[in-house]
Amino acid sequence: MADSEINSDYRVEMIEELYNRYGRPNSLKAPAARFRYWRKKYAWSFAIGTANFTKRALDISISILMLITMSPLFLIVAIAIKLTDGGPILYWQTRVGKWGKEFPFPKFRSMVLNSDYILESLLNQNQHRDTRTFKMKKDPRITKVGRIIRRFSIDEFPQLLNVLKGDMTLVGPRPPLPHESAQYTLADRRRLDVMPGLTGIWQVSGRGDIPFEGQLQLDNEYIDSQSIKLDIIILLRTIKAVLSGRGAY
Repeated sequence: MADSEINSDYRVEMIEELYNRYGRPNSLKAPAARFRYWRKKYAWSFAIGTANFTKRALDISISILMLITMSPLFLIVAIAIKLTDGGPILYWQTRVGKWGKEFPFPKFRSMVLNSDYILESLLNQNQHRDTRTFKMKKDPRITKVGRIIRRFSIDEFPQLLNVLKGDMTLVGPRPPLPHESAQYTLADRRRLDVMPGLTGIWQVSGRGDIPFEGQLQLDNEYIDSQSIKLDIIILLRTIKAVLSGRGAY
């Protein structure tokens, strides 16, 4: 047998030994690996896309339904606010949404006209003891009409317009004020990775009674386990929370 044939057989044996010991090179496995990668990627993208589409469809349909069916109540609230002090019906704020995007945020006005100036003198009475949020029972800035609409979260309903526009969703973490988000730690900023919501998991678990750290923990739990099923459960629990008025002040 020629030396070249011996060397060739030897090389084949060596290659086979290397294959058995270390596996075949990636270049030989690449087509199958790429196929599995793209299959998983498109399957995941389809699942996420379907969930996002369903969530958006629910946002639009429920928001339109609520705006139409509750329009008589909104008219009564608007008239009551106007008769209280002649001031504007809506109170506008700037809030921080997904990935730090700021957007205009309306509420039925529940406070006196100079409430922002009075706030400075009330900061030392913050129920949360945390400058990232402010909550105070028996807040002197709230009007008589305001106490009613805040107790049943009616003041938040103008944000259905934000849901229709796409700045918010029905269920998600509540959007913070710019000065609140400016104090967020890196861990806190995780709640800005998703669309802010009209209601959320901590709103149905105690509302204003829950301190900021508790709100953050619940929001992170929602982000980790969010699904259409969970959103529907939170929406149903929101009805009970609103009617009970617990934690609303």
